[in-house]
Formats: sequence, structure tokens, C-alpha cells
Amino acid sequence: MTEKVLVLVGTKKGAFILESDGARRDWKLSGPFCQTWPINHFVAHAETGTLYAGGGDAWFGPAVWKSTDLGRTWTHSSNGLAYEEGAEPIASVWSLAARNGSLYAGVQPAGLFRSDDGETWSHLDGLQKHPTRPHWQPGGAGLILHSLVIDPDDEQKIWIGISSAGVFATEDGGKTWEPRNRGTRADFMPEGQNYPEFGQCVHNLVMAPGGDDRLYQQNHCGMYRSDDGGRKWESIENGLPSSFGFPAASHPTDPDTLFLLPLNGDTAGRYVPDAKAAVWRTRDAGASWTDLREGLPQENAYFGVLRQAMATDRMKTAGVYFGTGGGELYASNDEGETWQAIESHLPAILSVETLTIHD
Repeated sequence: MTEKVLVLVGTKKGAFILESDGARRDWKLSGPFCQTWPINHFVAHAETGTLYAGGGDAWFGPAVWKSTDLGRTWTHSSNGLAYEEGAEPIASVWSLAARNGSLYAGVQPAGLFRSDDGETWSHLDGLQKHPTRPHWQPGGAGLILHSLVIDPDDEQKIWIGISSAGVFATEDGGKTWEPRNRGTRADFMPEGQNYPEFGQCVHNLVMAPGGDDRLYQQNHCGMYRSDDGGRKWESIENGLPSSFGFPAASHPTDPDTLFLLPLNGDTAGRYVPDAKAAVWRTRDAGASWTDLREGLPQENAYFGVLRQAMATDRMKTAGVYFGTGGGELYASNDEGETWQAIESHLPAILSVETLTIHD
């Protein structure tokens, strides 16, 4: 049996694919795809291998691109990606998630859509009907639904992250939603109001493997773990160089292992601490952290990494990948112990995901 790993890279100027064999030492680049549209999230359906790329902007409008032949040919559609007449128009697609035969899309301004063919879309309007909706405030990039997590065993259970409204969850496929932010801080709120029901600035939300409702959240104001589907959050930022960052990537099989790339702070430049790059890994669900630096630049590294620009693959020894705002893509084939730059000079990298193929 042969193995192949694809790294799917969404950028400000289209989508790119890097391909390697199971050793993950030598990589081949192809692209740009999607006619160099801004691509916020580029994902694969793990079972079918179909590729989906979501993006757009106020000029292009929103759309999801689709390829059924690993990127050789593409189609795209925005059919149904719209709110009702008179509402603020959708500027772009920000997040995608494929489960079973369905594809979900999070958009700006924050909302959720579903497609059963990757081409025509239906609005799951429960979020717009939530009583807190009139009070949501946009984050720095706008009011975006950027994190989209679907339970692997129950498609009715969905978690989302919205900047800066917080984490919300549904257990009925999107008809009704509840805020799940208990225990997460909002340091930018007035004193005494730092733990509101909603209004936290969640940066990234990922699910641990294992199907036990464990979630990890990188927030504007801390790093957190929940063991009950977000009903209560516990701070796990002790041992990290900063409580601020954007990307997080869960291990494919170990629920206690998580990878982070902290930044130096919201007002300090938003680059890696001390301009020395490191990925931080926990093996005990956030009780302790180890910085992984071998092969990463240790001086004059003033780059940032965005919220969806870090991922792991599903090989036996997991690969870890992240892309920078300056267009560099770094990879580790040994769970972060060593790193190499596998591509440079790409457009600003907005997302990194993977597809592992066993032939």
C-alpha cells in the first residue's frame, strides 16, 4: 500500500496543494487554483477525497469551489449563499466542514449554511433568530463565523466560534443554539463583567479525537479546554509564553495532545514571542507545555500565523504544518520535534488543512 499526504493551503491569492509520499521529506507544489480568489478555508472530505475551497470578498462575493479530481479541475457556486432581501449581504465564506454527505459553510456576517451537493446552499437560520444576535459585535476581521466543528458521531451536534460573539452550540442540527462560554474571560470588558454569557473573542475552536466532547479553544484572552462540549471551560495557559494567539491543531488520535503557536500579544505586534519561532505542544491536555524549535528561525522572525493556518495529518506519526502571513509553510513529520520550510514566497497563508490518501 502506498501513502500520500496533501497539504491544502488557502491564501489571499488562490489555493495551493503540496504533495508528498508517506516519508513527508520532499514536496511538490501545484497551483494557484480557484482563479486566484481569496481563499479563507481549503478542506477535503476525508472519505471521498473531494476538495472544497471557500472564500471571496466584498468584490468577488462569496463562493465555494469544488474539485473531485484532487485539484485538476474545479467548479464553483454561490447558489443559495445569501441572506434574505434587505439583510447585510454575505461578503465571503470563512470556514468549511464536511461530514457524511453534507458540507457546512460559515460566512461573514456570521451565519451557517448547509449543502448536500457542494453546489446549492440552504441557510440554517437558527443563529439569526438567537435572542443575543442583535448584540453581537464584530472582531477585528468583522463578524465572522470562523470555527466550525461537527461531532464525528452525531451530525446534529455542531459547535461554532464567532468573533467576537463567542462559542455557540446546537444539538438539533442548527435549529436552536446556546452560548457556551462559561469560564472564558473577556479582559476587554469593564471590571466585574469579564465573564459574560456571550461576547468573548474566540480565535479558534478544535475538537479532540475520541468522541468524548473534549474541545480546545484559543481565545483572545487565554487558552482553554472543555471536557463537556463547551458547557464549562478551564484555563490551560500556564506554561505558555503568552495567553494570546490564533491557531490550534489537535492530534489525530491522542485527545491529550495539542499543538499551538502563541503570539506575543494583541498590542505588541502579534508575532512570535521574542521573534523566535516555536510550536508549543502538550501531551497531558494542557497541564504542561513544551516548546518545539528545531528547524524554526530563532532570530528576526516577525511573522504571525492566522487562526486556520495550522493542521495535523493522519499518519501513524502525525505530521504538523503551519503557514505564515509572509507565505512560508513549515512542516514536521515527527509530531513537532523537528521542522523544515517546505515552501516560501506564497501569498499570505489563510488556512492549512491536510488529506491523507492510502492507495
